[in-house]
Amino acid sequence: MSADQRLKELGITLPSSTAPAANYANAVRSGNLLFLAGKAPRAEGGKLPKGRLGREFTAEQGYAFARSAALDLIAVMRGELGSLDRVARVVEVQGFLNATPEFEEHAKVLDGCSDLLVEVFEKRGVHARSVFGASSLRGGLPVIIKAVVEIAEK
Repeated sequence: MSADQRLKELGITLPSSTAPAANYANAVRSGNLLFLAGKAPRAEGGKLPKGRLGREFTAEQGYAFARSAALDLIAVMRGELGSLDRVARVVEVQGFLNATPEFEEHAKVLDGCSDLLVEVFEKRGVHARSVFGASSLRGGLPVIIKAVVEIAEK
């Protein structure tokens, strides 16, 4: 089944991708790879979440933030490629968490992104990944996620 059909089946409407936060591109293509810039959770009520996992936010809230950031990554993929069916494989995902030193549920948080990618792309969405705890992220965001995808030939 196509990824675009899977989105419909899952009842997900992709938002427009957010603009880069500074002087860089949302995505850069090199050969058959598309490198996606880091994306944060989508704003709710006009405000981006601000705070640390393990203090202001729980792992469950982090999971939702990671899923939200994944929606933005998918929106960038569609915008760059024209169709999600051009994604041959999600190769790698890296997550950065603004977390307290005591926070230990990094993998659970990043599962929010990974689970959505597998739901949408099925086997093509299974990827390698790394997750890192950080003492701070831009704007006090709790989560930023970047990815690399392989592009299928037309």
